[in-house]
Amino acid sequence: MRADMIPLRIIVPNLVTSMAACAGITSISLSSEGRFLHALIALLVACVCDGMDGRIARLLKASSKLGAELDSLADFVNFGVAPAMFMFFWLTGGPAHEGYSPQMVRLVLGCSLFYALCDCFRLARFNTMLEQPTLPYWKHFFTGVPAPGGCWMVLTPAVLALALDAKDKYPALQGALHNPYFGMFMLLFVGALMASRLPTISLKSVHISRKYQLPVMAALLLVVALLISNFWMTVGVMGVLYVLTVPVTGLVFLRVRARALDETAAKV
Repeated sequence: MRADMIPLRIIVPNLVTSMAACAGITSISLSSEGRFLHALIALLVACVCDGMDGRIARLLKASSKLGAELDSLADFVNFGVAPAMFMFFWLTGGPAHEGYSPQMVRLVLGCSLFYALCDCFRLARFNTMLEQPTLPYWKHFFTGVPAPGGCWMVLTPAVLALALDAKDKYPALQGALHNPYFGMFMLLFVGALMASRLPTISLKSVHISRKYQLPVMAALLLVVALLISNFWMTVGVMGVLYVLTVPVTGLVFLRVRARALDETAAKV
């Protein structure tokens, strides 16, 4: 093969990453039009493509530095800018901002910008940490909430509100979820979690004992059944549960770190 030629398979993972970025940009456009359910679907497509590109690159042995940089930039669009703009338009009544004062609109915009910049900082820190050795007790944890997880957390109120609105149930709860002050809190809270150094759960390194295999399989099948029967409500409830894992994971991390430090001290 000539030196200036590359296999076509090298392009495939970058194409999937580009599709993810296109889905994220489409979500921004749909949000600006007030088509929030379609915007959520576009973000879901972006998440699926983001989960596929790395696996395709490893399968085809087509990993590259260009692909890694492209993936990071796409993540900023998909999990930083797109959810921030979704929340901005959703919390301020759509593109016309009907019923909301200019001061409230600017406040929501400021919180949305904060969230997007925290996502940018989180991705930049992640890229720099790739070149640093990982301490043994960190291998089961992420540093801060990962970008896709942050996107899921911050959109959970909108997902639940839209799911309840589709069934025309619990208007009081819908109003609470759609409250701009609660939305601004979520933008600030989740943004801070992403930029923080708090340990959060990493499912990639979770192992299950054989004796728990059947119960775990049954639970996963239940989740699949719920996703099929009531997709958005299930996604919203799982988002709430994901938020609750943050303090639990912190306590588990403290125990794991203490055990690792004790073992290190015993060897000295």
